[in-house]
Amino acid sequence: MTSPAAAANRARPGFRGIVPPGLAGSSPYLSSWDDCRMRVLIRAVLTAAALAVATWLVPGIQLGHGSTASKVLTLLAVAVIFGLVNAIIKPVVKAVGCLFYVLTLGLIGLVVNGLLLWLTSWVAGELTLPFHITGFWAAFWGAIIVGVVGWLLGVLIPEPRDRE
Repeated sequence: MTSPAAAANRARPGFRGIVPPGLAGSSPYLSSWDDCRMRVLIRAVLTAAALAVATWLVPGIQLGHGSTASKVLTLLAVAVIFGLVNAIIKPVVKAVGCLFYVLTLGLIGLVVNGLLLWLTSWVAGELTLPFHITGFWAAFWGAIIVGVVGWLLGVLIPEPRDRE
């Protein structure tokens, strides 16, 4: 006796993946796209939570006054900006500064992360978001806190391949 998911797999010519029983009639591309969007949303929320912790712990990281909802939306927007800055600029910096990463055994990465967080603060200011970092050291310690808290939260919510 075969399961509905196995029957759905045989009914799709050329499809080699396994369809979960609840998704037997849906497209595998749609579910993977939905999974991707959900992972991006979860990463943004985790980064926003890590930024909130950094804002609370580091005196030089300032989040504007307002309602709780406006602060949450500001942190989510800054998290998206930080994600874009990391996705676009960080690989270029790593490629150009590869020698420095090797010579410092990767410790220059802490400085780079601090500078990228500081750049995120500048971009947020240009977009009139009430998020500001007063200087390099606040950005440096904030980046360390965001990295550690983001890692801890990421451990609690593993990637789909880690769940199997």
